[in-house]
Amino acid sequence: MVLSSWQESRVYGGPPRMSTTSNLYRGFRFQAEIINQAVWLYHCFSLSIREVELILAARGVVVSYETIREWSRRFGRNFANRLKRRRPQLGDKWVLGEVFIRIRGKLHDLWRAVDQQGNVLDVLVQSRSNKKAAKLFFRKLRKGLCYTPRVTVTDKLGSYGAAEREILRSV
Repeated sequence: MVLSSWQESRVYGGPPRMSTTSNLYRGFRFQAEIINQAVWLYHCFSLSIREVELILAARGVVVSYETIREWSRRFGRNFANRLKRRRPQLGDKWVLGEVFIRIRGKLHDLWRAVDQQGNVLDVLVQSRSNKKAAKLFFRKLRKGLCYTPRVTVTDKLGSYGAAEREILRSV
């Protein structure tokens, strides 16, 4: 038979034991679902705190923007860490491509890197398509992702090979 902490205290004497798990939302006036919704709106959609206040007010929840700011400050890091864990893992095979686009009548190169699952790793727009531009793109990729790929697939552009030999030597 399983006893609750209140029943256990009556049977064995003494005050009820505290549970080992702490409630993050203990002591707040609003329910955890409302707090999570406000923090989610603020962080996921890049809304201002006042916009989140208006959205919640439209749903019948009257909360001041200062309260939402405090919730975001207190629970934002925890929320961001949970989102980061749910993000798909990036692959170790990069597919690099280049497309020419016209911006204000001038031709530019759109450099793009995608992994084997189709996740876009990085995009860069430059006015040139040479070794220096390719090296800049590879440096930006490595700095943002903090790892080197196992394999790279390119469209046989000469500047890719020259930049790969200097920056991605082990690939």
